[in-house]
Amino acid sequence: MTNHIVVLGSINVDTTYHVDRFPQPGETIAALSKSSAPGGKGANQAVAAARSGAITSFIGAVGSDSEGQYMLDALKDNDVDVTHITVDQFHGTGSAAVTLDANGQNDIMVYGGANQAMTAEVLGDLSSLLAKTDFVIAQFETPQAVALALFKQAKQHQVTTILNPAPAHSIMPELLKYTDVIAPNETECALLTGIEISDEESMLKSADYFRQRGVRHLLITLGSKGVFYSCPDKHGLVPAFKVKAVDTTAAGDTFIGALSSQLEPDLANVADALVYAQRASSLTVQGMGAMPSIPTAEQVRQALATK
Repeated sequence: MTNHIVVLGSINVDTTYHVDRFPQPGETIAALSKSSAPGGKGANQAVAAARSGAITSFIGAVGSDSEGQYMLDALKDNDVDVTHITVDQFHGTGSAAVTLDANGQNDIMVYGGANQAMTAEVLGDLSSLLAKTDFVIAQFETPQAVALALFKQAKQHQVTTILNPAPAHSIMPELLKYTDVIAPNETECALLTGIEISDEESMLKSADYFRQRGVRHLLITLGSKGVFYSCPDKHGLVPAFKVKAVDTTAAGDTFIGALSSQLEPDLANVADALVYAQRASSLTVQGMGAMPSIPTAEQVRQALATK
């Protein structure tokens, strides 16, 4: 079975500054090198889904600038349908400035541009698209009001909705009512629930928190410790793959996109899909850049076969 995925999200041109270490407040340091690549949480997730074999469509916005055309070409080159991407005449294409240290850790500053200027009106009637869709994915680099409008349409067609609440901030209560799966990392989960993630009990309490607000399934990414999942009838921890990280940019986005490519809409195969997604993410952190480091299905399966 081939999953049909719709991703609503951000489209950014990422500029990465390579440094030995992060600067202290008020300090100026020299970058060792600089590179640019296509990125944005939404675009990365869409490419990850497509490279893992999913039929993938994107909903988003770019500016009427060279960066916007660059991103449209990058998505099309990765077999992502760009029919539903709007060209904004008043706002520039989103961008991100990434600082990457010698240990592969990063910090990121994002300019929203056309991403944040999106309104629900750009969606229109998506019935023909959603009628053949298995999963709709959204993050928080585009307005929550747009995600809510899309999720409402998705649920009219019995589409499973996945919310990746990153960057983490307060969530519209109504959006949670239309969310089937929420997938924060442990820091984001604690910020959203007020429950510090320390053990299985705290993760189950977090699952109860979201379930009381309408979200049936919780996935918490725990970095090197793996991924915790909680569904109404089961829960567990899927271990991470131990690798040497070169660049952690897009690791979480690869996880979401790869997961959606393998997951059954009722999450019956959640544990197996999480193993695949974890392996895909482990390959991403071994390469440089966001989108360029996202693996294909063949690469993930070869890595799984060799452990």
